[in-house]
Amino acid sequence: MNQSVSGAPSLTTAAEPDITDISAFGAEDHGFLPPRDQIHSGPQVEIGQIDGGRALALADFSPPAVGAGERFIRFAYRLGIPGSMLSAPMGKKARTRLLATVSNTLPGNAAAGTALRAGHFLIHGAKTPIAQVDYAGPSRVTPPLERVVHSFSWLTDLEACGPREHGAPTAERILAAWLQANPKPPAKPGKGPAWDVGNTGARLMNWLAHAPLILAGEKALRNRTLAHISETARWLDRHVGRAEDELAALAGWSAIVAAGLLLPEGRPRRLYGEAGLIKALGELIGDDGGVLSRSPLAQMEAIAVLVRLRNCYHATRRDAPKAVERVIELLVPPLLALTHGDGSLGSWQGGWAVDGEDVNALIKATGVRTRPLREVRQWGYQRVLAHKSILQFDTAPPPLPAHARYGCASTLAFEMSHSGHRLIVNCGGSASGGGLVPVRLEQGLRATAAHSTLTLDDANSTAVLINGAIGGGVSEVDIDRKTLVQENGGNATRIEASHNGYEARYGLTHRRILILRDDGSELRGEDVLIPAGRKGHRGKVGFAIRFHLGADVEVLLTEDGQGAGMALPDGSLWQFRSSAGEVTLEDSLWVDGLGRPQATQQLVIQGMVSRGGGNFGWLIKKMG
Repeated sequence: MNQSVSGAPSLTTAAEPDITDISAFGAEDHGFLPPRDQIHSGPQVEIGQIDGGRALALADFSPPAVGAGERFIRFAYRLGIPGSMLSAPMGKKARTRLLATVSNTLPGNAAAGTALRAGHFLIHGAKTPIAQVDYAGPSRVTPPLERVVHSFSWLTDLEACGPREHGAPTAERILAAWLQANPKPPAKPGKGPAWDVGNTGARLMNWLAHAPLILAGEKALRNRTLAHISETARWLDRHVGRAEDELAALAGWSAIVAAGLLLPEGRPRRLYGEAGLIKALGELIGDDGGVLSRSPLAQMEAIAVLVRLRNCYHATRRDAPKAVERVIELLVPPLLALTHGDGSLGSWQGGWAVDGEDVNALIKATGVRTRPLREVRQWGYQRVLAHKSILQFDTAPPPLPAHARYGCASTLAFEMSHSGHRLIVNCGGSASGGGLVPVRLEQGLRATAAHSTLTLDDANSTAVLINGAIGGGVSEVDIDRKTLVQENGGNATRIEASHNGYEARYGLTHRRILILRDDGSELRGEDVLIPAGRKGHRGKVGFAIRFHLGADVEVLLTEDGQGAGMALPDGSLWQFRSSAGEVTLEDSLWVDGLGRPQATQQLVIQGMVSRGGGNFGWLIKKMG
């Protein structure tokens, strides 16, 4: 399906006035830049067509074309020859400074920034006093707090909450404490969360992008910070190949390129980093532009990293490589495929219902205008837009262990919304464990039972392991999508998918059929269990089909025990009916747009089914 893409300027290249008097930035040395009237005012995303279903060409992941001399410089720098020797072998080594000020276009959380100024880190609703954080990292804190503290992503929040002069004292206070606890980079990665490649790359990028917040204070701290920036860039040069996963590698390579752009004598580092960055992008995303972890949170993070890197290019009045612009364009449509009517995200692969304003602000920063992909086959999600109703359907195996950070056993789960209100959801939010969501719930939120699909014997369709890893289970998913003509003259979208996650243990294949009318008023579903071999196994096994309800849904079971009535905030009434047995109402949990748990309910159909197979039909219909 072709997607229309266009772009609009969203960045500024002019240096900010209050930075030009700071010698650390070397504003007086900007003579290497061309005249301002010869520079475009921001990134231009060319209007064109994105064919989201095509396979990416090798040219999409080719490093920028360079001459023989630059290829030699890149090769020499990779071998370890210092950039100063390659840039000016006979000249005096340049002092460490930043060559330009980066204009930040990415959204921050103003509430979290205000909490920082009040003395607390605010992460997914949980407050942690700044004074109580162990910045050295030996005493482990919750994973979300670790990421925020050591990546310095909180600088974006601080910048979003008010004028720079109000936030700078807080930024300098935390920075000084962090530098005191981490005076030197370790010999290799893995010496605590502060020195994972992902956190280190994000930290260096945030230091460079938010330099006015951390370098406008006293001279001693400024010089110490600049020295640490230089050391961190050299450390990444040596250790970026040891990244913990592809997303961490993207952060590391992007930071190397940014340092090559913004630090003196950085041309060899930039050439080296651009080649590594393009290779990392090729290993991060699939043919349709979805990251291989299948996580919308990771998709957003990849977009944010590349937009921030593009800001660094434009700060030095350069265009980002065409491959970077192309990948930004490719990353947006799959992300939009997982949005509901209010713009917020579905709860998939560890993610929560990220607020639509946050998603829109990120998309605006990309400069890309496009429509959601309908079918993101390799990424593994189907989207159906039917008037005011939206259906999202997971039709792929969980991510491979090498890609998974919060891999979930969610195959054949679905979400449904109407007029921006969620009717059927997944619990979501395992990546927010450690805020108000207890860490001990993280594995449970990744389980099949935490998703709106069928389970057998309370077992996961794919094994859920500790630390976000995924084990054996679903390895194949067959899918068929077609448009049906209804008797009343209307159309409906029919999606049929099956997985083999229960074959080894129970000898059964799970097939789910979803049919959504084009007016969005009716979703018919059927869950079918089919013997995997020629002979069905003897005996019975327990089954449960779960439909987790949105937080704003009011529900009441029918007297016959075969259904329920549901009311949405917009006043619409919906009926749930089952031909598969008694419908019961149980407690559930849903993680909201800020990563906070909300008590909800779920409809459950459960009983025993023969190992020879069975089928269970159900209906969700708008009344009136």
